Amino acid sequence: MLSRLKSLVRYFTKGERILWSVSVSLILGAFFLFDREQYVTLAASVIGVTSLIFNAKGNPFGQILIIVFSLLYGYISYTSSYYGEMITYLGMTAPMAVVALVSWLRNPFNGNKAEVEVNHLKGKEVVLMLLLTAAVTAIFYFILAAFHTANLIPSTVSVTTSFLAVYLTFRRSAFFAVAYAANDIVLIVLWILAALSDISYVSVVICFVVFFVNDMYGFVNWSKMKKRQEASAAGR
Repeated sequence: MLSRLKSLVRYFTKGERILWSVSVSLILGAFFLFDREQYVTLAASVIGVTSLIFNAKGNPFGQILIIVFSLLYGYISYTSSYYGEMITYLGMTAPMAVVALVSWLRNPFNGNKAEVEVNHLKGKEVVLMLLLTAAVTAIFYFILAAFHTANLIPSTVSVTTSFLAVYLTFRRSAFFAVAYAANDIVLIVLWILAALSDISYVSVVICFVVFFVNDMYGFVNWSKMKKRQEASAAGR
């Protein structure tokens, strides 16, 4: 057990260990300062930020954690009447994380199951992705309106960024992290609005600020992974 823990620690760079430690510390600090009651929120936040550090490495285990996070976050959203977030994460993000998990497991880089092979989307697929995103956004707008979703426009924009993120994750594009970062910004706005009436939600705001930083690191690391993988393929 101890040896496995040491191997896990060595798996991450010093910078990644610092990033994860600081992220978790901020989440814990925000929770005990502003919440102290919603331990589901705390669990979701810690699981979420841990998934991001694995995703940044292209490790499929990150997708397993995303599935767990989506279930918990869907519940949190339901209790806050953010039905758009609930439907998005339970009906789209969680199922697509399962699909992405299968895709990542089927496409390891050089047989290394702990690192997925980075993919490059071609022009036609980008156009298709944008058309699908527009269609999903339009459909969800009316669904969310029918549910009298709080803060309808930001909730709809969240659907847009979430769909882009899950699609790009499934297709193994480095830009999935950028889409998630955009989604983080939308969610920061949503939960700031919620925090205006309930200060305990400040902890959720801090959570997504931390997520934003981790997602941007994920994009940087995937860009490096892509260059390394391309150089490796060229050298064969």
